[in-house]
Amino acid sequence: MQTLRVALAQINTTIGDFEGNRALMLAAARRAADAGADLVAFPELAVTGYPPEDALLRPAFIADAEASLQQLAADSAGLPVMVVGCLTFDRHLHNSAAILHGGRVVARYHKQRLPNYGVFDEERYFEPGTETLICVIGGVEVGITICEDAWYPGGPVSDAAIAGAKVIVNINASPFHHGKTRGRERMIGTRAADNIVSFAYVNQVGGQDELVFDGNSFVTDATGDLIARGASMAEDLLIADLPVEETVRLQMHDSRLRRMRDGAMAAPVRRVDITPAATAPRSPIAATDLTPPDDLAEVYQALVVGTRDYIRKSGFEHAFVALSGGIDSAIVGAVAVDALGPEHVTGVSLPSRYSSEGSVNDAVDLAERLGIRLVSMAIEPLHHAALDTLALEFGSDDTGTAGENVQSRIRGMLVMALSNHKPRSMVLTTGNKSEYACGYATLYGDMVGGFAVIKDVPKTLVWQLSRYRNTLGEVIPIASIEKPPSAELRPGQLDSDSLPQYEILDPIIQGYVEEDLSLDAIVARGFDEATVRRVIDMVNRNEYKRRQSPPGVKITTRNFGRDRRMPLATRYRGY
Repeated sequence: MQTLRVALAQINTTIGDFEGNRALMLAAARRAADAGADLVAFPELAVTGYPPEDALLRPAFIADAEASLQQLAADSAGLPVMVVGCLTFDRHLHNSAAILHGGRVVARYHKQRLPNYGVFDEERYFEPGTETLICVIGGVEVGITICEDAWYPGGPVSDAAIAGAKVIVNINASPFHHGKTRGRERMIGTRAADNIVSFAYVNQVGGQDELVFDGNSFVTDATGDLIARGASMAEDLLIADLPVEETVRLQMHDSRLRRMRDGAMAAPVRRVDITPAATAPRSPIAATDLTPPDDLAEVYQALVVGTRDYIRKSGFEHAFVALSGGIDSAIVGAVAVDALGPEHVTGVSLPSRYSSEGSVNDAVDLAERLGIRLVSMAIEPLHHAALDTLALEFGSDDTGTAGENVQSRIRGMLVMALSNHKPRSMVLTTGNKSEYACGYATLYGDMVGGFAVIKDVPKTLVWQLSRYRNTLGEVIPIASIEKPPSAELRPGQLDSDSLPQYEILDPIIQGYVEEDLSLDAIVARGFDEATVRRVIDMVNRNEYKRRQSPPGVKITTRNFGRDRRMPLATRYRGY
């Protein structure tokens, strides 16, 4: 039975590292050749890395990207047909797929559907394409599409199927959020079944600023059933044989494509013959594990990958984490060690007059379990001196929140000084999404640092992730997980003194921040109106704080940063 052997190379590119990205592609293409692949596909904009943002406005960047593509084409002579995400400039800039064969670029396809929502700004940079591309590879008609082209019924995928495609290759840079993997597979499976084509979906992997790309490349047959799946959160070369004859049989027995051909094509078709059908026998490809990744495992690994790549791609190699003995700093410490290794992480204990003995001991216990060095610096002398100085203005009475936050700002100053002193080191902050949403964090205190690992992780999810991490090896002290959360900035302080219980708070934040629900709509879900109003007010009031916070890994459907962009100066209350 005729098959098309495809290799999907989910690689971890770096923006602007043209030589490094090219080396990754050539290495994967050579492995694909050894496996007898007819074609090897790489992620969207693999030449440049994704998303290059305003680097796309620099002519030199565009010229360097084209030179790198031409070098890649020359270096790939003798390798399988390569489908490579690249730039094309011909009066306008296009997000393109280049088809490489025989040492040259034999065809290009320009992305037609440009996303301009959420984290995407492609209409800012690119002109949409207007042509369908059919490449005959291994004797099989293959439609070439890019990411968003496949996210709508009809359009480029249907045009390619109507034009005779048996296989759709779709190259992607599709960022991760919790729960996206299964939804993505369902959607592409529907496209395959509706258009009676096999689908080869390759996705980027790795962290880029706030975004994490999860890989999870996959292949479906023409009924939409999954036949191969790549690794989650790791580089992989997924190789699969697509059942071309079965696709032809299904197309012949299904009248939908014939009826679709009666309508007008949305785009003109270009057909390029590249390689004939393979004649030499090939050994069967081993089946891949089709088990979907575990949700918690995938979220935790996203934090690890995002933290590792942000630090290393930015030129840093060491991290400092202030360890309070609480759950937030514990999970950040664990992520940092899993991302960088214990030799590249330093814990810092900064006890004050209000730090409990249990919390100090929990920080020591965590550091020992993680195998990291722990620096201990009691802040009492600095705290005392600061309060004495401020007493000239504050007076001798209870200094309230301003006085409490002096402790946090002293800690921020010390941990940043340690980072300044050690070359190529970065401070990882420990605030979670629930705290950032409500402003329950100290500007220029516990918010200082280079990367906010759990900035998009609600507190209730922090607890779940901590318990999950302990199933891999018990590194987080049980006391840190089970004790009531507290900032320990005054005697007997608990988070619940200032915030609703997190089990109530987090669903309200999700409704208001991620779903844009009104007060009435959130109350209709069963929440107390006064509590909802209070939370909305806190979220609105603290936008100025969040705007000054470090970037952090995107985990939810809408994070603070690239996703949610609100005005700072506004009187709109949101209810």
